Amino acid sequence: MALPPQPLSVRKAPAAIPQPAVGAVRKTSSSVTAVQLPQGPTPGRFPRRVPVRQILCLLPLLLVTVIAVQHRDVLAEGFGHLRSAEWPWLLAAAGATCLTWVAAAFTRQGAVMDRLPRRRLLATQFAAGSANHLLPTGLGAGAVNLRFMTVCGIPLARSSAALALYLLAESVTRVGLLLTLLLAFPDALRFGSLLPDDAMGPLLLTIGAIAVVAALVLAFVRRLRTTAAAFLRTALGELRSVHTRPSRALALWGGSLAFPALQAAGLVLVGLSLGLPVPPVHMAVAYLAATVAVALVPTPGGLGSVEAALVVALVAAGGPVAVATAVVLAYRIITVWLPLLPGALTLGALVRLKVI
Repeated sequence: MALPPQPLSVRKAPAAIPQPAVGAVRKTSSSVTAVQLPQGPTPGRFPRRVPVRQILCLLPLLLVTVIAVQHRDVLAEGFGHLRSAEWPWLLAAAGATCLTWVAAAFTRQGAVMDRLPRRRLLATQFAAGSANHLLPTGLGAGAVNLRFMTVCGIPLARSSAALALYLLAESVTRVGLLLTLLLAFPDALRFGSLLPDDAMGPLLLTIGAIAVVAALVLAFVRRLRTTAAAFLRTALGELRSVHTRPSRALALWGGSLAFPALQAAGLVLVGLSLGLPVPPVHMAVAYLAATVAVALVPTPGGLGSVEAALVVALVAAGGPVAVATAVVLAYRIITVWLPLLPGALTLGALVRLKVI
């Protein structure tokens, strides 16, 4: 028997939540803990974050100022000699100096398989030249180029291998060019006047001691030996890869040969501008011999050591001491001091633009 339908119950609407009156102040519950939000820096205080990039942009300019003040007497004497020189030869020497950065860019590109951006690569070589004169020999340019290659996406191991390959190629071509010129012109230098009679023994002893210490360290420090072996494998792999492409091999060895040749040409042109009575080939031999001799001297850009070695080499080639000194000072003004400030500004700009 069906039951009769029950009547539906009506649900009451929920009561509205009472709203506080306008202008009323809410009371804070005693059981709620207030949490303070982080506030901004207090006015008048320095921010905690150190502006590292801005400091790196200004650091090259500071180093240029310090070095210029330390060598102000050399700068004054060098500019004095430039006033009495023949300007066409000096302009040619400046042009040869600019071409050295192009040669360095070719060599850097030839040391890696990856394609590097050309304009940034050339600007980096100009800035690296300035950095090389602000830090111990080779460290400034090496650090700038290493950073540039890593920013371009080349792994650190391959970037280091490319840097080592560049240094190897430049050293081999510089020494090979020197030996070739010495074989062709055996009387270009009088070696007896380059070093004192009793200097060869201590020099050879020092070189032998360094070689023995390096061998012992590699033999007994396993971690260093493993790292050196891994780096050597990477460098050899990069060397084989580069030489599978003729364009890269030509850029590597052609640029590394052109670099010291252009540097020597700059010294020859400055010597001609000041009337140095030495044959141009002999001046080139003197330059190569002096730079090879001071390659291991850890001074910023060879400042001081290169000047002394160049003067001794030019005197050994038959030049008067006074004129040889004037030629060296004028040459270093053109190749080091004049590009130093623009190079430092370029270095700061590349750091700010995150190119390096």
